Amino acid sequence: MLPYSQESQVRLEKIQKLRSAWVIVYANKFNRTHNTLDLRSQPVLDADALMQTWAQDNFFTAWRVVLYRSHGKLAFGKIKDAVWEVQLCFVRDLIKVNTWKEVISSISIDWEDVSAHKFVEKFVDVWDYIWVSWDLFVTKHGELTLFVNTVQLLSKAVRPLPEKFHWVSDKETLYRQRYLDLITNDETYDRFLLRSKFIKTLRDFYDENWFLELETPILWNAASWAAAKPFITHHNDYDLDVYLRISPETALKKATVWRFEKVFEIARDFRNEWTDPSHLQEFTMVEHYAVYWNFQDNMRFTEDMINYLFDKLNLDRKVMIKDKNGVAREVDFTTPWERIDYVERIKKDSWIDVSQYGPADSDKLLAQIKANWIEFEWMDNMVTATLIDYLYKKVTRPKIVWPAFIYNYPKTMQPLARVSDENPNVVEQFQVVVNGWEIVKAYSELVDPIEQKANFDAQWEALEKWDEEATSGDDDFVLAMEYGMPCQSGLGFWIDRFLTLILWQENIRDVVLFPLMKPVDWIESWEWKIENNKRKDTKIAVAIINKASWMELWQEFNTVWHLSSAFAARVWRSLFMQDTIKTADNNDIKLNIQHAIMIKQSDNQKKIIDVMSKAKELWLEVSEFTREMLITTDDRKVVEMTVNKRFDDVEYLWVLIFWNKKQVDELTKEFELYS
Repeated sequence: MLPYSQESQVRLEKIQKLRSAWVIVYANKFNRTHNTLDLRSQPVLDADALMQTWAQDNFFTAWRVVLYRSHGKLAFGKIKDAVWEVQLCFVRDLIKVNTWKEVISSISIDWEDVSAHKFVEKFVDVWDYIWVSWDLFVTKHGELTLFVNTVQLLSKAVRPLPEKFHWVSDKETLYRQRYLDLITNDETYDRFLLRSKFIKTLRDFYDENWFLELETPILWNAASWAAAKPFITHHNDYDLDVYLRISPETALKKATVWRFEKVFEIARDFRNEWTDPSHLQEFTMVEHYAVYWNFQDNMRFTEDMINYLFDKLNLDRKVMIKDKNGVAREVDFTTPWERIDYVERIKKDSWIDVSQYGPADSDKLLAQIKANWIEFEWMDNMVTATLIDYLYKKVTRPKIVWPAFIYNYPKTMQPLARVSDENPNVVEQFQVVVNGWEIVKAYSELVDPIEQKANFDAQWEALEKWDEEATSGDDDFVLAMEYGMPCQSGLGFWIDRFLTLILWQENIRDVVLFPLMKPVDWIESWEWKIENNKRKDTKIAVAIINKASWMELWQEFNTVWHLSSAFAARVWRSLFMQDTIKTADNNDIKLNIQHAIMIKQSDNQKKIIDVMSKAKELWLEVSEFTREMLITTDDRKVVEMTVNKRFDDVEYLWVLIFWNKKQVDELTKEFELYS
């Protein structure tokens, strides 16, 4: 729980006093007659006359108090709603307070008779929600102002918000507490307002093209539909493990077996993969399927859809977009777009004809990639389809800047796509790529149940090789296809990713209202940092080497490097106070980690395992390095060597524990420093 600041404690005391005086602090509703935008059309009264006659309670409005200043008999404030902000004027003898039970000129609070004017001054704070009754006038400075007759609390803010908005600028705080971002940054509010309009406009486009919106399940018995690692959960009533959908694809296609000819779904999908500026594990996409279309029809439809969205939303077709390396280039979304043959372009960029390699040819393809001096992470563990995908991402995708259709994919890449009648080694598939970002994927659908079953069987072999992104089989889908599925083409459009691009954002989290973040014990808010600027929640990492295990010196160094890298990959954001600093001439310098890494040693493996177990019980971050990990860097072989061992037979070489310094120091105090 985030600790309360001194100001928050004062506000909590005010709430208690108000409740003791039978004032309702949190209302159940309010009948607002006007928002701030409506004020422009209301009659303006004479200020001097209002001083004599009071406001007539003709109008009622409510929102947050964003400013309050007292000047003796007069006080001025401002309230702000989603549209605009407006000034309030409180006159000492001409204001009343509504307790929700009665409207009075004074109230007894804490055995003190408090006038309505003092009530506002003492018990209404900036960022509280209030309602006011009012009439409108213009000050001598020409500012439109509400002359307030009656005021009452709607909801009291316990935690204050920053008066100077620059206090809330830390990215992680804004992701975790998006409500602060929406309050302090108008650009953020406008961004999410446009997202909402974007999705409505997208629905309008599908409706105008005679598509029917369907809803399909999120929980499924099979994790097919895409090359991605699924999320697994447990269905307690059925006592069955089920999968969160990777895509609504097979469900939508089953609907086309009869009666539903053009269908779409704006879906929340889940893929248990990495997080980076272009990937989140939970994301929004639209998928559609149109009977009697092929992938070329979907190319034309995609250009029509993009034109419709840009036109209806008044968006600029020329956008500056950063690629995966942070290099910004101007991209023009004006159609028509370039068509690029996938196989031919990879052949041009790497001198490898990927269409010649099938599911059983991963070793041959890997050898060819290495022979051409091309490398990428984890390539030794990949099957053919994944090798081709990563080869493309390495040598070809970075060169595509303006929107382009990439088509003619190798057959082994997509088990759900239709094989080309002209070339049996490729499928009728395309993707739209924009400066390294993939935003659309579509293909002519495979509707042959015999071929579909064979493709699923081939994917099972990949799963058995520990390829977590391989597609699993789906017998129910094949069964539906056996009843006759018409020819069709389907398309998936990554909404989050596309909005990130056209709204000039660098990270997909910037267009997701409440992105998932790692949990923290408590969040250092702007107010806590100000009041406690000398306080540091220091963290430390302690790596403990098992000196009883035989290792050469170079192996000791090698293992601690691997261990540190694994630990940093798991908790990297926790290691930094902030990522970069700027020089006076606006150049970025990457900061080093904020927390120390200490290396200790022990000649007793049992003690190392005991302290590791205690750390896990306390939910500290633990990384482990065993003998098998030293023998080979091939994860499949590590699994094979470990899976049949009892835990007591596993030889630990290193263990690393990371989190709060006090906890980690206490846990590891008996171990001496490495020597």
